[in-house]
Amino acid sequence: MDIEETMMGKGREAIDLIVDPGSFDENNVGAKSFGDPEFGPGAVVGTAKLDGTDCTIIASDATVMNEKFPVVYAGIIGLEEGYKMAQAVYASLAADADKPVAEKRPLVLIVDTPGNGPGKVEEIFGMNNATAAYQLALAEARLAGHPIVAMVIGRAISGAFLCHGLQADAILSLDANFGTMIHVMPLTSVSRIIRKDLETLEELSKGNPVFAAGPRFFHSLGGVEALVETVEGMRPAIIKCIGDVQAAKTDGKQDSLGPWGRGALGAERGGRVERPRVMQLMNEEFEAVAQNYAPAR
Repeated sequence: MDIEETMMGKGREAIDLIVDPGSFDENNVGAKSFGDPEFGPGAVVGTAKLDGTDCTIIASDATVMNEKFPVVYAGIIGLEEGYKMAQAVYASLAADADKPVAEKRPLVLIVDTPGNGPGKVEEIFGMNNATAAYQLALAEARLAGHPIVAMVIGRAISGAFLCHGLQADAILSLDANFGTMIHVMPLTSVSRIIRKDLETLEELSKGNPVFAAGPRFFHSLGGVEALVETVEGMRPAIIKCIGDVQAAKTDGKQDSLGPWGRGALGAERGGRVERPRVMQLMNEEFEAVAQNYAPAR
């Protein structure tokens, strides 16, 4: 596989490549202004034009670190970053609260993060609350009708990807030859947790998308809607994807998008062949005993 020039660590550069030239207005989303440069410096938020339409941009900046939290650097999403990103989403919701679904502004998430900031200080202050707030904000925006598209340009790892990406309606990714990485955790961590030797997991990862890392394996699981083959292709791919998401939402086909849609897509691609069967068995077992817990009135 030929390796192209990576976009890893180039979140800000990616913004300029995706949005209409000169249109990115950083730190302003709807009526909300992020005036404190020391609050969540690793989070880049703002409003831009994309194909002439207002959209909210949310990205991480791998070139800065948060002086208050030493483990927040190189694109890590820390406690402040999580809250800042959540605030940008809620500002988008407020700005378009009275607009019909077809006019809700898109949210574009530019994903390049190696994880959350799991330092002792963050855990004490509630790192989990910050990432949960961001996830909830995106879920609310998605269900309110905002098209949300995540574009993976580098690393999409662990809990940071869970909040900054996996709540999107659709996920796009630069192909593997750009060095993009998508996985829950490294195999060394998986080995410790499930108590399987690393050699066995490495062998499994060669052909099993559940254990493997990378956008192509995640594509087979339905996690990635489409692989983008060139950097220049990111902008048109995002514009097309937003249009497809808007059309689905306007037609009332919410379940074809987001986490549910990715599950169905994975089954179609052969990457999640057991998921539908397990869900059917669970539904059958629940229906058999449901009246014992929720009697019909």
